[in-house]
Amino acid sequence: MSDQPFHDLDAFVALPRLTGLTLSIDGTRVVVTMQQPDDKGARYSSSLWELDLDGGPPTRLTRSDKGETAPAFLPDGSLLFISARPDPDADDDGDDEPAIWQLPRMGEPRVVASSPGGLGGPVVAVESGAVVLSGSRLVASSDAEDDARRRKDRDDRKISAILHTGMPIRYWDHELGDESPRLLHLAGVDGDPPRDIAPEAGFALTEADYSISANGALIATTWCERERGGRMPSGVSLIEVATGARTVLAAEAGVQYGSPRLSPDGHRLAVLRQVEGDFDTPMTESLVLHEPGTDVPPVQIELGDLWPTEWVWGRDSHTLFISGDWHGRTQVLEFDAVLGVIVRRLAVDAAYSNLNPSPDGRYVYALRSAIDSAPTPVRLDAEAEDQTPIALVSPAPTPELPGLLVEVETQLPDGATMHGWLCLPPVSRGPAPLMLWVHGGPFMSDNSWSWRWNPWVAVAHGYAVLLPDPALSTGYGPDWIARAWPHRAEHVWRDLESMLDVVVARDDIDASRTACLGGSFGGYLTNWIAGHTDRFGAIVTHAGLWALDQQHTTTDAAYWKSALFGTPAEHPEWYAENSPHNFADKISTPMLVVHGNRDYRVPVSEALRLWWDLVSRFDGEPADLPHRFLQLTGENHWVLSPANAVIWYETVLGFGDRHVLGGSH
Repeated sequence: MSDQPFHDLDAFVALPRLTGLTLSIDGTRVVVTMQQPDDKGARYSSSLWELDLDGGPPTRLTRSDKGETAPAFLPDGSLLFISARPDPDADDDGDDEPAIWQLPRMGEPRVVASSPGGLGGPVVAVESGAVVLSGSRLVASSDAEDDARRRKDRDDRKISAILHTGMPIRYWDHELGDESPRLLHLAGVDGDPPRDIAPEAGFALTEADYSISANGALIATTWCERERGGRMPSGVSLIEVATGARTVLAAEAGVQYGSPRLSPDGHRLAVLRQVEGDFDTPMTESLVLHEPGTDVPPVQIELGDLWPTEWVWGRDSHTLFISGDWHGRTQVLEFDAVLGVIVRRLAVDAAYSNLNPSPDGRYVYALRSAIDSAPTPVRLDAEAEDQTPIALVSPAPTPELPGLLVEVETQLPDGATMHGWLCLPPVSRGPAPLMLWVHGGPFMSDNSWSWRWNPWVAVAHGYAVLLPDPALSTGYGPDWIARAWPHRAEHVWRDLESMLDVVVARDDIDASRTACLGGSFGGYLTNWIAGHTDRFGAIVTHAGLWALDQQHTTTDAAYWKSALFGTPAEHPEWYAENSPHNFADKISTPMLVVHGNRDYRVPVSEALRLWWDLVSRFDGEPADLPHRFLQLTGENHWVLSPANAVIWYETVLGFGDRHVLGGSH
């Protein structure tokens, strides 16, 4: 492997990358999930590795072409995982669906549960060892045997028809409506097959998130009910495992609940409460604490500017560890549910995910990443504040960066302070051309490592990269979102341009050579920016919204978009000012359009219409067309295959070289 992977795209996409971490129930073992390209370089495949907590080298636990994901420990120390690898004990040679496997401390893995359509998402009750997991059944199938027969018939006859009866019908990159999602309970790995714990659910468990109490008696899950107008709000239900009785814990109009986390004793539940807002009222998110089975009203946990992204209970059932976006980084907080207060801030130096508290409450294991640091496993001291964690030996090597990272802040005209990061090539190269990268979301923050949009690849190519957090970014309090509500492009652009003006005034930046790039919401912004300025030499828009009246009704989240922004008839001025297609005639900057055909969040129709508007308005010779369209027919909202990632970087950098640096690429 190259010792300079950012200069060699094939070497870069081949770098091993950590995507998950889990701690054994007794706290003695840590397993990470690592992705690498398969032998053909066609896709990424995952394997499981055990870390040596005494500082020795990691040990690879699994190896197969299909890969292994979602590791979860049982109380006996064995490891569960999901894989579609062939079952050597199977009687037939049928298609391999994802099944749940058990890997003992010593010995070979074996299938402990399977189901037509596959299984996923195992969550273990840490005391009883019961497992709750997700499955599916074709609509109208009467039982597992009938379901298997129907699936085989559809496959043999190449039937792909879906008769929809309501919304939603898509989610990100896959179809909905042909299967009824199921929540399954596995009492033990040596007993009966998984039991359908909510057979009456219908479509209510679509993309469900769930947790289980330590004794395995209670499950908390999201529960979606179809409503008039195509809406399907998500509430929280509690299910008693023994009886299957379901109790609605939380369900409100205009509110979405997500990631319900039961405390081990089942007496508390922490859940995200998202108030959707409307055209005049900004969306808000908060972390709420419930006490199931009591009359105690839910309590919002006061987190200041922190935007919660992950939370997990300690084994004592009253300590809750919370991480989330905060001022260009993330915080890791320890909350005491009995006292109702934040006890301490464990870390604020980077971005932390996959929090795993040790059973004795002394440590929190996690993945740590930053703009300048790929995810790596660490151990936090649960009694220390604002610490630098202990790094664990990782199976994924840490690549050496080709430049340096600088933190930047800008005072905006309205008095607010805006945060950003600037990735710089070595100073010896002289003033660098600049790429402005606008993040997606918009409710996110540029505070962690990214393999898909990695700024260091551009830095290795000679560019500086600016990563700002404009209005609508998370981790700066509700006012930072409200100041550009509802998604007012001009306000966000003013923020971006204010920081851009400050950065291009630096001696190490060449203000005459700049480009603007963005994906998803960032792609929408770049589309809008293209019609409002000619200051950039090139613009790259990936999965960007172009015609808002079209995208708001064709996206998989149409109910949310329509409720939030209304229709052009209801808000004509907003649509006129904020839909990029209205300014197509003013575009003079060469644009690179990038889109995946399997993107259902921002359908490819946005790119098709944008491309027609660009090509049809160009009045020169066809051979002189400055615009380009990179259509990724097998990708979704993201570029996930290694080979296509190489093409993406080559095309983006080549387009920049041609129009920003004046090359011939």
